[in-house]
Amino acid sequence: MRKAPQYNRIHRPFPLSPTVTRSRTLTTEIPHELAGLRLDQAMAMLFPDFSRARLQTWIKDGHALLDGVTAIPRQRLLGGERIELHAEAEDVVECAAEAIPLAVVHADASIVVIDKPAGLVVHPAAGHPDGTLQNALLHLDPTLAAMPRCGIVHRLDKDTSGLLVVARTLEAHKSLVDQLKDRSVSREYLALVQGAVTAGATVDAPIGRHPSDRKRFAVRRDGKESVTHYRVEERFPHHTLLRVRLETGRTHQIRVHMAHRHHPLVGDPVYGGRARIPAGADPALIEALRVFRRQALHAARLGLIHPETGEEMAWESPLPPDFEALLCLLRGLA
Repeated sequence: MRKAPQYNRIHRPFPLSPTVTRSRTLTTEIPHELAGLRLDQAMAMLFPDFSRARLQTWIKDGHALLDGVTAIPRQRLLGGERIELHAEAEDVVECAAEAIPLAVVHADASIVVIDKPAGLVVHPAAGHPDGTLQNALLHLDPTLAAMPRCGIVHRLDKDTSGLLVVARTLEAHKSLVDQLKDRSVSREYLALVQGAVTAGATVDAPIGRHPSDRKRFAVRRDGKESVTHYRVEERFPHHTLLRVRLETGRTHQIRVHMAHRHHPLVGDPVYGGRARIPAGADPALIEALRVFRRQALHAARLGLIHPETGEEMAWESPLPPDFEALLCLLRGLA
C-alpha cells in the first residue's frame, strides 16, 4: 500500500474545483435472468453505485422509466424491458457554510481527506447547531450540499483529532459506506491510557447505550458487535501509548473498550474518571496531566480503496502539539 508523504497543513479554504455529477441519465436493458424480480431489486444489481434506498426514492419520485412508462418499486419484471434512470443529487443540507479553517490532506474529484483538530464537532446537533466540520465542508466545497451529511461517512468524537474521509460523489459515498461495512477501511489510532499495559490484545465486547445515562455507552450483552485490536507502542512507568485498530466503528468504541479493560484514556472526561497522578511526578507533568481535558486519542492512519481508481491509498497524521507535549513530559525529555 502506498504511503503518502508528510503534508503541509492548509489553514484556509482549499480551492477545490472538481467535476461533480449532479444529474445524469443511465439506461440499460433488464437481463432475462432477472425476470420475476421486483424493479428495485433488479436496479440494485444493475446500478451498484447507488444504494437500494436511494434507488427506491428515485423510482417513487418518477425518475425511473420502464419501456418509457413511469415505474413503481415493486413492479415485477419479465426480462428484456428497457430501464431509463434519471439519477439526480438533491440539496439535502440545511446547515450554512462557515469559513472554518481545515487541514486538507488529500483532495480529488471523488474524495477529500481531512485532518480534524480536537474540539471540532463533526455534525450539527443539539448544543452544536453550527461551527462544525459539516459547516466547514460546505465552505470548502459548496457542491457537498448535494451529498448526505455533506459526504461524511464516518465520524470522530469532538475531542478526538485526526483523519477522516469525505465523499464528493454519490458513487464515492456508496463505495466508502460499503468498504466500512465490509471492514476494508483501515483505521489506526494512537491512544494514551492509564496504567501499564503488558501486551497487545483484542477486545471483543458488544457496546450499547448505558442503561442509566443516555449520553454514555457501555459494554453490554445486548449491544452491537464491537471489536478493537491494540498493541503497545510505547511504555511509561504509569501510562501506556497504544496503537489501536478498529474492526468495527461504534460510538466511543475505543474509549469504552479501554475503560472496560481498566485502562481508560488519559483526559477522558466521560470514561476516564479523575486524573491519576504518578507518585514522584515532577510539577510540569502533574500540571500537564491535570490540564489535559480531552481524551488522548488521535486517528493517526487511514487506509482505503479509492472509489474511482481502485487504488489502495493511505495517509498518516502527526500527533497534535498538546498530545506530543504530554508524551515528551512522560519521556522526561521536557
